[in-house]
Amino acid sequence: MSESPIGRAVVLGGSVAGLLAARVLAEFCVDVLVVDRDELTGVEGPRRGVPQGRHTHGVLARGQQVIEELFPGFTRDLAAAGVQAGDIGGQIRWYFNGRRLRPAKTGLIVVGGDRPVLEHHIRCRVAELPNVTFLEGHEVVAPVTAPDLGRVVGARVREPDGAERVLVADLVVDATGRGSRTPAWLAGLGWPAVPEERVRIDLAYTTCRFRLRSDPFHGDVSINPVATPAHPRGAFLTSLGGDRCVVSLTGVLGDRAPRDLAGFLAYARTLPVPDVFDAIRDAQPLEEPVTMRFPVSVRRRYERVRRLPEGLLVMGDAACSFNPVYGQGMTVAALQALTLRRHLRRGAVPVTREFFADAAAVVDAPWEIAAGGDLAFPAVRGRRTIKVRMGNAFLPRVHAAATGDSAVTEAFIRVAGLVDPPRALMRPGLMSRVLRARPARERGARQEDRAPSPAFRASSPDQ
Repeated sequence: MSESPIGRAVVLGGSVAGLLAARVLAEFCVDVLVVDRDELTGVEGPRRGVPQGRHTHGVLARGQQVIEELFPGFTRDLAAAGVQAGDIGGQIRWYFNGRRLRPAKTGLIVVGGDRPVLEHHIRCRVAELPNVTFLEGHEVVAPVTAPDLGRVVGARVREPDGAERVLVADLVVDATGRGSRTPAWLAGLGWPAVPEERVRIDLAYTTCRFRLRSDPFHGDVSINPVATPAHPRGAFLTSLGGDRCVVSLTGVLGDRAPRDLAGFLAYARTLPVPDVFDAIRDAQPLEEPVTMRFPVSVRRRYERVRRLPEGLLVMGDAACSFNPVYGQGMTVAALQALTLRRHLRRGAVPVTREFFADAAAVVDAPWEIAAGGDLAFPAVRGRRTIKVRMGNAFLPRVHAAATGDSAVTEAFIRVAGLVDPPRALMRPGLMSRVLRARPARERGARQEDRAPSPAFRASSPDQ
């Protein structure tokens, strides 16, 4: 904790964004209180307040770096718990338009698998901090302001018995997710409206876990045929360790995989590459498939509001909610936590507009990637600037060049992993490689001719 503590901070929401905010706040505040309507302590499975919790998740390379900085040894601890991690360019099988990107050893780590497991490990680390307390089973009602409305001085919460009370605070952080009510609350108090940008993709995830009979990974940790305008159905097949895996099938613009096993398999068979279907066609399902809809990406532009009350910050999905197929949410939350730390190091409660300006800069690149990528689908409505149109014309050429050039793969992966900005793909040397490349055919041996991973243990259905 800092020698110049601020006082109490209240974090509204106990998922990843709220937990990372609490971790940083604990360095500078006497007391940090994390409020959530769900039970948190000891919970290792999906939570009601996290509807996406049953589906495939990943922490991108830059997010892994930041979380490792905040919690030293975190990746090692996850590996000990069976969570899969691997080189984002060398151990993930990326397919675009039915063609595999040539593997590239990047030295960048991606951590994937079950969202509840990732969240549980972060929460356990935060719970070890002596000045952090979890207030569970409490619903957030609204922030509380000073009489002149110019500063937020706490938050009103509803206890399990229905009674309400005010939590007094020097700083309130809204990390309640994409259902955040802060814009409505501000409007109700007469503050200016918060501008929004929306890109409607109408995504559906349908997910099922399986016990495999043979090893489809061969040392990889995930097999990802990514949806594109030419092939709008996609999938993420991710190892959960041993012989277990999770498969999330994606559809856009109203398309979705069925929730019965036969329909799920039939949908997997329509993917542009056979890897996913071949892996699960004779696998043992461990659950019924479940579906989550994600209608629209939303970016709330707090940095464009001329006047805002002090003492209230907004982070994570409450500020910007991305199409989840890009895997950016947890990584952006981690980067926003670093932004919060920089402001707290000034020795006072962050100035609201200054924080939002810096937090917006963190969101710019991932929003450009996600919103721009969605706008490549002709039926998606949205403003297509010259920059968006140029990017969506150039990116398929990057993917095509990467099928035969591992240097192009590495450059693309560094951008997708939020390590490098999108403009890195426009460097003259890389552009030259892309423009002179010819798409390569799939290289390497057929999967069934490759040796199985020693970590794989095939099990019979009754084990």
